[in-house]
Amino acid sequence: MKDYSEITPIESPVPADRQGAKRHYGVHPYFTRRPYNVVRDYILNYSSEHDRVLDPFGGSGVTAIEAFLENRIGMHNDINPLANFIATGIVDLHKGGLAEYEEALTYIEGECRYTLSRIQEYTDDQLENLKDSVNLPENIVLPRNADVKQYRDLFSLKQLLSLTILKQAIDSISNDPIRNGMLLAWSATLAKLNKTFLSAEGRAESRGGSSIFSIYRYKVAKQPIELPAWDTFHERVTNVIKAKVEIEQAIQLKRQTGGWFGGFESYSKDVEDLSSAFPNSIDYIFTDPPYGGHISYLDLSTLWNSWLGLSPSSATREKELIVGGELQLSENTYVERLGRSVHACVKMLKKDRWLSIVFQHWNPSYFEAILSSAAESGAELRAAVSQVGDPIWSMHKKKNNSVLAGEMILTFQNTGVIKRIKRNGHFDVLQAVKRILDETPNDHVFGEYLFNKIIIEAWNKSAIHSLDMPKEDFMDLLKRSGWHYDPDKHYWAKDKPQLELLMTSA
Repeated sequence: MKDYSEITPIESPVPADRQGAKRHYGVHPYFTRRPYNVVRDYILNYSSEHDRVLDPFGGSGVTAIEAFLENRIGMHNDINPLANFIATGIVDLHKGGLAEYEEALTYIEGECRYTLSRIQEYTDDQLENLKDSVNLPENIVLPRNADVKQYRDLFSLKQLLSLTILKQAIDSISNDPIRNGMLLAWSATLAKLNKTFLSAEGRAESRGGSSIFSIYRYKVAKQPIELPAWDTFHERVTNVIKAKVEIEQAIQLKRQTGGWFGGFESYSKDVEDLSSAFPNSIDYIFTDPPYGGHISYLDLSTLWNSWLGLSPSSATREKELIVGGELQLSENTYVERLGRSVHACVKMLKKDRWLSIVFQHWNPSYFEAILSSAAESGAELRAAVSQVGDPIWSMHKKKNNSVLAGEMILTFQNTGVIKRIKRNGHFDVLQAVKRILDETPNDHVFGEYLFNKIIIEAWNKSAIHSLDMPKEDFMDLLKRSGWHYDPDKHYWAKDKPQLELLMTSA
């Protein structure tokens, strides 16, 4: 058993292995998934076997799944039903035998592969006749920023019918774990068989993704692609089976080297309600709260939640921790609730236990909400690590150097010592930028790393308010300090001396 008060914090970035685990990559798409190996290293450092490890904003379940595989009790919580569906579906792949999954795939193929191939050749009249004989998903109204108004308009009739027939075959499987595994593959197929799917330029037609995950809205492709339904589903089932094999191997290794006793629990509560259910009972929290605006998780998950019968209630939607969305939630509300969420996390921790929060944003008030709430709740900031340099650059980052990529991992220890926060300190931003750049050993630096360093320094001087400036002004500070942005490498590089430039041009 660890002495939690003596744990050495992680103070250096962990190189991200973004696609090294089949259980997280290839099974089902989701938003902002964290690298599994980074999460695992933090779990191993800050917790012990048998500990309760929680992610109150669980997403696709990376934290709880890795805790589960490392002989902890992985506690997954998210108000998005799709997130819980994915996380529980992945964990439950350890149930049932491999042969049962293969038999289920053979059964589904016998039930509908022939029909799916015929649908591709049907006339409009034949498609309409088939449409009248099946139960299509409810034709609900989509968010206002969608290219189409109603749910079924996201699909061609061939896609709609193919997905319906596949799901009917899956629903007829009596074995719960096997049916759920096939349904997980079907749900992943749904991400490709719709009009928002965009093929990656220069790659096979089936390689690509939905606009839901790139520009975060229901944008219909100019030329929608009709991927073959059976082949797409078969590929997804293959990925699910690979994930199952990987999970079983990890569990078997534990059994051979000390015993297997990992646990998994799934909840769907607002984080403040969760803290009332688990006060002073959690050993470690690793979480990645929503970063404010831009990604309206519940709106964007409608594609899956609606067809799976998992649509969240109006009350749940009102509790989503975002800015904007269909309910146009305000930024002030977000900042207030972000602070309350951090307080709730500290409230759930046992004494001396640890809390890691993954965050990144230009808005310093967001960081202040996190840092102030933690300090005022009795948690001391012990480490701030910038995980930059190896992110999957988003479309926005590639087009705009003012967009932050990567993340900062803030780690706190619940010491129980409550601090009063001062907010009237002085901080010279330009001088701090110049000093950090001068101390940089390389001739380049990631803007995210620099901004994160500045955030913590300003916080320590009780002057985080001094960073309340437009993104363009902060970037101008770097230019005035003799640095320029390299759009190809996505970092800031030191300007060459004038003499060196003359010699190079000569």
